[in-house]
Amino acid sequence: MKTKKRILVTPLDWGIGHATRCIPIINALISHNFEVIIASDSRPMHLLITEFPELEAIRFPGYNIKYPKFLPMSLSMLLQMPKLLLGIKKEHTVLEDIITDYKIDGVISDNRFGLFTAKVPSVFITHQLEIKSPYFIDEIRNLNYKYIKKFDVCWIMDDEKENLAGSLSKPKFLPNNSLYIGVQSRFEKKYVEKKYDILGIVSGPEPQRSIFEKGLIKALKDREEKSLIVLGKPEQNSSEQIGSLSIKSHLNAKDLNTAILQSDLIICRPGYSTIMDLSRLGKKAIFIPTPGQTEQEYLAENFKKKGICFAQNQSDFDLQTAIEKSNTFTGFTNSSHNKTNWGKLFLVFNGV
Repeated sequence: MKTKKRILVTPLDWGIGHATRCIPIINALISHNFEVIIASDSRPMHLLITEFPELEAIRFPGYNIKYPKFLPMSLSMLLQMPKLLLGIKKEHTVLEDIITDYKIDGVISDNRFGLFTAKVPSVFITHQLEIKSPYFIDEIRNLNYKYIKKFDVCWIMDDEKENLAGSLSKPKFLPNNSLYIGVQSRFEKKYVEKKYDILGIVSGPEPQRSIFEKGLIKALKDREEKSLIVLGKPEQNSSEQIGSLSIKSHLNAKDLNTAILQSDLIICRPGYSTIMDLSRLGKKAIFIPTPGQTEQEYLAENFKKKGICFAQNQSDFDLQTAIEKSNTFTGFTNSSHNKTNWGKLFLVFNGV
């Protein structure tokens, strides 16, 4: 006889950021006596299985969106819109079967638009209500809100007053089912001794992830500073040493938490999950946004204008210049995030 409610947690598979920010939510569900079932694919699935080997996991393919190497991101996404809409429709159908087969009592979807259902309560997680685009802004917002409103509630992963995501999470008007749940990070701030001068964190979808990886290795391999690059490949288990540079395929949450705290300067993509982690730990960073990814370009420019983190375009990446200019930036100093009242938030699943 089932004694615990079974909650399906399903992050988007574009990079691993959506999966990493689900970690504190999964931990909160477990601590509140829910049974968690993970559903994802590719690297996000590998990451969550590594972090939670005891949990049941279901392979749930994503939208198979390809990130361009040369085309502008906005044009590429427009060309792939039919495939995206078809993927949303398909995952909605698959979800209905999963709910029945696995006796699911609630669904938490991190940016997977098709995972709404009338069978059980469903939650949509996002920080990006305003999607930056050079064109069709109103149409994109309307489509975004159309799907969000199909869920019982939309959890906005930011603080309502002192928000990290700027206008992304605080547009002129919100869907009527929205609720701010605060900034979320899997990491904790603690004292550790310094080990690295520079830490490079590689993340994001291909092919830009590999381009960024090669650029960081080239920039760091001949320098005297002690540095570490984490490649964001949870499916691998490898390490390499090149002079003063250490390269690791992946670090689990605990070890990456420690590595960030041990490092003076972080070089990374300004993905929002990474930004939440850096804010929680109060670290200094150089941001290199994924080319053409409007959300990251906006966030990088926003923190640069505020004097918090220096940013460079990938095509202009010059490590020495970036280090020198970053000396005038404060880094993240407000790491005192409010505690989330998970018990109250999880009341959404009580009606099942």
